[in-house]
Amino acid sequence: MSIGKSNETEDEVMTFKVTNDDGVEVECEVLFTFEREGTGKNYIVYTDNTLDEEGNTKVYASIYNPHEAETNLLPIETDEEWTIIETILGELQTAANSSDEEEFDLDSIVSNIDKRLQSVSEE
Repeated sequence: MSIGKSNETEDEVMTFKVTNDDGVEVECEVLFTFEREGTGKNYIVYTDNTLDEEGNTKVYASIYNPHEAETNLLPIETDEEWTIIETILGELQTAANSSDEEEFDLDSIVSNIDKRLQSVSEE
């Protein structure tokens, strides 16, 4: 899999293609990527722009190495990693739904979540 930029809109859209379980090549759109300082792992959150039975856009997440020429998506295996991703998605959704025009900072969100998780694990 290689991740490339698409010029379909004024904003840069990052896309890549994966082969699904049925052997069909599907184009996916990168929503965001981030690195966790504590683990050094890089995460990619993306969508194939399909909808679930409730009409919500399906979103997926994986671990990846941004320094490899051919990127491989690796599964997220721990509950803590899923908690972080779900929390980020929730906070981004809250920020998007907010009437406040301020930009949200993904790095700050990830850092704050890491700090909260560390304080919980220390208790």
